[in-house]
Amino acid sequence: MTSRPARVAMLEQFRADGVTHMFGNPGTVEQGFLDELRGFPELEYVLALQEAVVVGIADGYARATRKPTLVQLHSGVGLGNGIGMLYQAMRGHAPLVVVVGESGLAYDSMDAQMAADLIGMAKPVTKWATRVVDPRSTLRVLRRAFKTAGTAPYGPVLVVLPADVMDSLTDEPVVPTSYPSTSSLPEPAAIEHAAGLLADARHPLIIAGDGVHFSGAHRELAELAEVWGAEVWGADWAEVNLPADHPAYHGQLGHMFGEVSGKVTAAADAVLICGTYVLPEVYPLLQGVFADDARVVHVDLDSGAIAKNFPVDLGLVADPRQTLGRLATALESRMSEVHREQAAERLRVWGEQKAAAQAQVRAEDEADAATQPLTAAAFALELAKQLPEDCILFDEALTSSPELFRHLPANRPGQVQTTRGGSLGVGIPGAIGAKIAHPESTVVGFTGDGGSMYTVQALWTAARYDIAAKFVICNNGRYRLLDANIEQYWTAQEISHHAFPEMFDLSRPEIDFASLSRSLGVPAVRVEKADEVAPAIAQALAHPGPFLIDLVIARAS
Repeated sequence: MTSRPARVAMLEQFRADGVTHMFGNPGTVEQGFLDELRGFPELEYVLALQEAVVVGIADGYARATRKPTLVQLHSGVGLGNGIGMLYQAMRGHAPLVVVVGESGLAYDSMDAQMAADLIGMAKPVTKWATRVVDPRSTLRVLRRAFKTAGTAPYGPVLVVLPADVMDSLTDEPVVPTSYPSTSSLPEPAAIEHAAGLLADARHPLIIAGDGVHFSGAHRELAELAEVWGAEVWGADWAEVNLPADHPAYHGQLGHMFGEVSGKVTAAADAVLICGTYVLPEVYPLLQGVFADDARVVHVDLDSGAIAKNFPVDLGLVADPRQTLGRLATALESRMSEVHREQAAERLRVWGEQKAAAQAQVRAEDEADAATQPLTAAAFALELAKQLPEDCILFDEALTSSPELFRHLPANRPGQVQTTRGGSLGVGIPGAIGAKIAHPESTVVGFTGDGGSMYTVQALWTAARYDIAAKFVICNNGRYRLLDANIEQYWTAQEISHHAFPEMFDLSRPEIDFASLSRSLGVPAVRVEKADEVAPAIAQALAHPGPFLIDLVIARAS
């Protein structure tokens, strides 16, 4: 292989790995390799105005493609700005490869401007963080980074690129990154053991997370729930792992307080956990999550998730897709006729109850749709009528999400992606990333008025590259989620009630989101009345480029 600067060899490696986009915000120390992009027209540089936006767009793209996604950040300050979103990516298992430039090895002892311990900064929010210190190892390190990010459990990695190393010559050959197969399955005896632990359950429970989605085990999860007659509850669930209208799907376990989840988990006499750890909450239960005599089986490719916080009777480090179908077959053969009949009856009753509840809610929301104040449910009713079947919905509406998704579709894998990890501001950039990944699909991103302001400058990127995602800001004039959370906290801690209405108020001064959007190059309308909803949605969906709706919904009195 002919010697060339490491900065050129790096771009050759990206090309060999099929990388088509680099999401970034540039700085001087990265300018050397960014200048070389002119010789690599197949690699598009997508510019964003701030690093949180960069990582948020890349996170949405990675979630939509499920492939390692390239991010470029600038030195210590750029990485610092992106760390909140990298936390989001780590919690959500987004396979990001983040390259960060710095001035060079020669300046290590000088405490130069913008110098920082980049690896130390990144370690808490990455699977792996390293620094290239020899040009002859540049490609070896990058291949390891791509392999680490793109192997389950997925997650972000960081590679620091000193400018003087990138300017030095290397004769390293370019070869595509090797990814190991993770389609492992348990031994037959382990499947039978699991079935024996679970078969006679009278109150079976499945706690599932996004490991199901990453494995492609959607059909197998549904089959197991139907055979076993189990309630399915989501934890660390931000994808469509089971259709929302499936009779067994009962909702999400609480993301804030373990007492909420404990009411569900303690009622089960047998529990199957798959594709998540137990339990990802801000205030988790320290004990008493499961009944003392409950049998617990955990299936996950992430060995660290199994028995991470609570003991299990059996842990299987295995691919959910390869395991759940086999477990369903073993369960069915071990379950008595009575248990099989009871399972079928539970599914039938749940299906009828869900259909009746959905019909009642729809009738009530339709009756209220013409009234003021405008609600998120009324908007969702009309949006569902106009959305094409190929839609992808990226949801960070938070307190408005339950009303929206009473009526919006959430039934096929990849159709809905919700926020995960707790970093606000993912709604707009996440939708942009999903639209870049699926330009042929209609993509709608939902966020709140508070969350949108963390990354509203992402609209500029959508306008610059004509990324035709649609955005809805659910504008209720408050940090409504904090209202709800503090109420739960006071109750749980038995603290006397104190209100902070002014602290969470976002209406003084009022933010004109439509004007703000237009100033960043994205057309927008403000919707305040019920009769404005249908024409606004039609205008947004018909517009060939990005478009924003400022949806002014019910305000607190």
